[in-house]
Amino acid sequence: MDDRFLVTGGARLFGEVSVAGAKNSVLKLMAAALLVEGTTIITNCPAILDVPLMADVLTGLGCRVELSDDTVRITTPAQLSYEADFPAVGRLRASVCVLGPLMGRCHRARVALPGGDAIGSRPLDMHQNGLRALGARMSIEHGMVVGEAERLRGAQIGLDFPSVGATENILMAAVLAQGTTVIDNAAREPEIIDLALMLGQMGAKISGAGSATITIEGVDALHPTEHRTVGDRVVGGTWAYAAAVTQGHVTVRGVRAAHLAAPLERLVQSGAIVEELADGFSIDMPSRPRAVDFITMPYPGFPTDLQPMALALAAVAEGHSLITENVFEARFRFVDELIRMGADARTDGHHASLRGRAKLSSAPVWSTDIRAGAGLVLAGLVAEGVTEVHEVGHIDRGYPHFVEDLRSLGAKIERVAL
Repeated sequence: MDDRFLVTGGARLFGEVSVAGAKNSVLKLMAAALLVEGTTIITNCPAILDVPLMADVLTGLGCRVELSDDTVRITTPAQLSYEADFPAVGRLRASVCVLGPLMGRCHRARVALPGGDAIGSRPLDMHQNGLRALGARMSIEHGMVVGEAERLRGAQIGLDFPSVGATENILMAAVLAQGTTVIDNAAREPEIIDLALMLGQMGAKISGAGSATITIEGVDALHPTEHRTVGDRVVGGTWAYAAAVTQGHVTVRGVRAAHLAAPLERLVQSGAIVEELADGFSIDMPSRPRAVDFITMPYPGFPTDLQPMALALAAVAEGHSLITENVFEARFRFVDELIRMGADARTDGHHASLRGRAKLSSAPVWSTDIRAGAGLVLAGLVAEGVTEVHEVGHIDRGYPHFVEDLRSLGAKIERVAL
């Protein structure tokens, strides 16, 4: 998509915004529908581009997918195709999450290597090694991840890194494996808990989701269910940082404050007043934010997906900030775009050093991924003049009603087709 955003700086954000279901959960929940025969219903789905892209992936595997408002209905046949090799896969990094359920249900899979954001490599070694431990033969051939197994059997699997994608794929394969599987050093994200809850509703036997050790007792078959997607903590965090950057006051509903403990704690340190609500939280930044340091880490640490928002805050904070990126090596491409806008920033390996300025200056800038695009819009909100944000199709993949939500909070932003 060639559209761009025109962002006029100077507005302080005020008001209330609601958050839909999590992008990082709904796509995996959709993939989990492959594990059952029949119709799975997923509600609270976000209106983002990645949902119909995942629907295309599932349709190519033989499912019937119906999208209606915030609900997805996936009817999975008795006989599935096991080959995911078509254009949607190349546009969607999350498409690799069909690997685990295909291996669990069909005992074989051929999945095209995924595409998506330019934020660094996401090697599939841990996915493959986990499936090998369950008894699968795994390889990469002609741009495809290929797996085969006569039968999957439970195993003790230790991950070198708490990879969300590897945890999800192993979990979805193991629910139909014979015997007990234990995943050590598992990812602990709320989206993992959400997936485990849905699988449990389908009849899977899972304990420990949300901790570093997940135990799965394999069952012979699962059944369809209806499940509500957990709220999107990254979108909620984006609105929180937008409020802080613009010295505004915003109430965010539809996401649990506990899922954003680390990002909200950093905002408190920078001078924000944070109030936890039953269905969300509110952020009030009464003055220019103070500089704080950020280190991205797997959950429950500060999420890498909010790193661009942390950089936008640091660019206008009072004092010096050091941001350390420990998850994706290419995410600091965003800093070059901030420098176009007058940010006093430099990078050295995994570190970015910023000395905040009271205001940035408008410039044409380019999104390299979903979160970088949102971060550039936040920077544009505190830049003098009109900032042109290009490649905004990235933002559409992660943020439903992005322009409309910002306008409702008082931002001056418009979408322009090139």
